[in-house]
Amino acid sequence: MFRWATIAGPVMGVVNVTPDSFSDGGQFLAPGAAIAHGIALAGAGAAVLDIGGESTRPGAEPVDARTEIERVIPVIEGLRASIDIPISVDTTKSQVAVRAIDAGATIVNDVSAGTMDSDMLAVVAAAGAGYIAMHMQGAPRLMQADPQYHDVVGEVVAFLATRLDAARGAGIAEDALMADPGIGFGKTIEHNLALLANLDELIAGLGVPLLVGTSRKSFLGRITGVEAPEARDDATLATVMWALERGAAMVRVHDVQGSVQVAAVLGALARATVARREAVQAK
Repeated sequence: MFRWATIAGPVMGVVNVTPDSFSDGGQFLAPGAAIAHGIALAGAGAAVLDIGGESTRPGAEPVDARTEIERVIPVIEGLRASIDIPISVDTTKSQVAVRAIDAGATIVNDVSAGTMDSDMLAVVAAAGAGYIAMHMQGAPRLMQADPQYHDVVGEVVAFLATRLDAARGAGIAEDALMADPGIGFGKTIEHNLALLANLDELIAGLGVPLLVGTSRKSFLGRITGVEAPEARDDATLATVMWALERGAAMVRVHDVQGSVQVAAVLGALARATVARREAVQAK
């Protein structure tokens, strides 16, 4: 049975087995390349690898379950034979989740929070797998057309709370649940910034560990003026530090090494702070 408390670190590495992902589409479409990339991310300190066979970038066209399975299963099998860190499958389809779990995945990362496939929650529960419920307004193909909210933080909390309750009702264990506010999924730059500025409200309102995925996203390009997604890793690190300092349990990134280093330094500073307080109190 999967439990988030057993994860050794706060960094999830991304392995996109797709031809059209916004940052590295096509780079790791061949199974051998994807497996080698995943092994490299694990060597750089990733605590979890997230394997996806369908792009969820804005404007992306959906793919069928068979295509997704053909892309991700060889990669999951190859990674499972090579590394011992947990593997997550990034999918909205229960058919893909079943095959991925059989191949060695222990986490399902569902950008639809179970709203696109009525069998998903039952599949995850039956397998005793971990589950990440993410907020998304609309579907990837049109989600950035004109996202609207009256109160983005409140609405995201309310949606995720409802979906987490549905997951519990389906039998997914409390300590196997994680939530993701869905930065960039049906949200403007202002919505993204509001969510990041109020991570404490999200964490308090949901009561489960929070995953934050800002890596290389377009709102960072708009802030910094950097057009190429692969050149946004420095900007990503600013949001990684921000999120971890404010209580996020995990960050999902393409460049693992930098985020692992940020997490290590923050951990050392936190321990030094505690040590100083304890020394003062002992006097």
